[in-house]
Amino acid sequence: MSGPKVGITGSYGGLNLGDEAILQSIIEQLRRELEGVEITVFSRNADDTKRRHEVERSVPVRRLSRAEVAPEIERLDLLIFGGGGILYDADARTYLREVQVAKEHGVPVMLFAVGAGPLVEAAVQTAVRDALEEVAAITVREKSAQQTLEAAGVHREIIVTADPALLLRPEALPRNVFKIEGLDGKKRLVGMSVREPGVAAPDLDPNMYHALLANAADFMVDRFDADVVFVPMEHSVLDIQHSHAVIAKMLRPQRARVLNGEYSSGQLLSLMGRFHFAVGMRLHFLIFAALRNVPFVALPYAGKVAGFLEDLKLPSPPLNLVNPGRLCAHLDESWDARKSLRSQLAKTVPELQERSRQTIKIAVDLVKKRKAPDALPKAA
Repeated sequence: MSGPKVGITGSYGGLNLGDEAILQSIIEQLRRELEGVEITVFSRNADDTKRRHEVERSVPVRRLSRAEVAPEIERLDLLIFGGGGILYDADARTYLREVQVAKEHGVPVMLFAVGAGPLVEAAVQTAVRDALEEVAAITVREKSAQQTLEAAGVHREIIVTADPALLLRPEALPRNVFKIEGLDGKKRLVGMSVREPGVAAPDLDPNMYHALLANAADFMVDRFDADVVFVPMEHSVLDIQHSHAVIAKMLRPQRARVLNGEYSSGQLLSLMGRFHFAVGMRLHFLIFAALRNVPFVALPYAGKVAGFLEDLKLPSPPLNLVNPGRLCAHLDESWDARKSLRSQLAKTVPELQERSRQTIKIAVDLVKKRKAPDALPKAA
């Protein structure tokens, strides 16, 4: 009997290192738990996904029509939808197409630790509600995602697990990476992460947060005697552009730089371990900091960041109520509390990782049920 065939669809191939970390973690877990598994990823950049993750099959999903994508789905034993924050007003219906095709062909679908929201448009809520009817299992990565789906009218069991990237492992860094990045000999490094407003964070005012972060960066240079390293999690022009926009507003720009190299998610996780402190907006930057036990301050532009802080039992300054003085005071307190922040992370991260492991168990059970000798034959 051939090995199980599992498909993964989500926000992959866009070169966002947070999404790639999620995918890498799901693939590693599937390979560990399911002998001989054949993995198909539905990707926006099939060539990059195949090269980066060495999967058996990679499908350029956004270039294919519904009819063209159907044969790739109907051969599967399970379609994994997610993870990541892919159920939001602007793009939910695009992502859900593969879920609908799978249902039409009798292929079980599992939502894999997804995020949800903002989800307020009635038509999108209806589309989500309809698509999630009769899927095999729904798991979400935070309580706010569960509440968002319930508010959209999804009335069935929604299991709260945790982000798959919490199980990512560090990878070896290229030789001389610190010399190449101009960080050699810097005695104290603070990592920073910014993001573009975009559809997932429509309420961000770039001018406001650029000035806020520039002020915070200058404060940390002076108060902590640190050099500031901006980490682009999405290696598009935008993350880099926004990082440079913050540096341009700094009084001490010579003490800041933007990482230039292209790194895998696991390499970035290794790099994160060299920071003494971190300040960030992007969720997976903060997840990487937590995994490396680096004390951090989050700027919660979205519910998913607030949800992560809640899970870690850490305080969060609401971005829309923060002014430079209040943020610097919060940074000051957090720097002084580094030791207790580390011990808090050491306690709460393993609990979250245990929650994250529950997700793959559900997926494996669904595949085994499907592959059992007495399972019903696949729909033609």
